[in-house]
Amino acid sequence: MKRIILILMIIIGLAVSGCSDNKAQELFETAKLEELQNNQDHARQLYQEIIKNYPNSECAKNAKERLSALQKK
Repeated sequence: MKRIILILMIIIGLAVSGCSDNKAQELFETAKLEELQNNQDHARQLYQEIIKNYPNSECAKNAKERLSALQKK
């Protein structure tokens, strides 16, 4: 359990530092949590929403990377 909490804190910290828009950041954090909970379909939807609504943000770049990784699974 401690390991999961630590992983979540690291992911959230990285997401906070990499995204400038608050809403995009929130969506990215939620998508990462969905991935951890094996809800890949919902994570994909959230990543696509970030790319569509915040195309020039750092979160969009990160979302594209995550989508690519999910397609390889």
